[in-house]
Amino acid sequence: MADPVFLITGASSGIGEATARHAAEAGYRLVLGARSEDKLGSLAEDLGGPERAIAVRCDVTEWTEQEVLAATALDAFGQIDVVFANAGFGAPRGFLESTVEHWREMVLTNVYGAALTIRATMNALKESRGHLLLTGSVAGRRALPGSLYSCTKWAVTAMAESARLELDGTGVRVSLIEPGMTDTPFFDNRPSSALEPGDIARAVMFAVSQPPHVDVNEILVRPTAQTG
Repeated sequence: MADPVFLITGASSGIGEATARHAAEAGYRLVLGARSEDKLGSLAEDLGGPERAIAVRCDVTEWTEQEVLAATALDAFGQIDVVFANAGFGAPRGFLESTVEHWREMVLTNVYGAALTIRATMNALKESRGHLLLTGSVAGRRALPGSLYSCTKWAVTAMAESARLELDGTGVRVSLIEPGMTDTPFFDNRPSSALEPGDIARAVMFAVSQPPHVDVNEILVRPTAQTG
């Protein structure tokens, strides 16, 4: 049988890039989506080129681009076995901080974008009896003071469970990956004792490597030194 296909949004850096590299090592063919075309193209070439990894520019807040991402995956490889709805970013805490434009883009990316990824790939995942993963956060398990980002990740927590319930009986598994502090472009300055993106990628690969009757619904990964 052909090697399984792993689709990742937000794949050009951080957790998405690290997961792509781990998935490639595990034998997956890759469909990499992000807005950063240069980084994405270089990553795809690094992971084997068009026979093993393809790059598709995708703004997850645009439905037509999500449709193209899924259709390109199917045209290139004929199937989609794993989908990682990973695209997202944060904002400073405080309801008087940041800008309303930044807020809007964050909510659209973190919540609407993840929902569009599910919508665009659900039929293909049903066909393959595949695996859907979403990037949540420790901030999606407890409210943070003045954090609209936390609110978006609470929405992703609910979205993962809603998708799991809708997909019950189809053979599709659903996993919510909830990182604590991780050294990614999310932070302007690297937090001390932070996790590395590869730490989260290994959690993703643990979930997808389980036998078909095992559905790892949530993985919360914190640095040892993180109290909250």
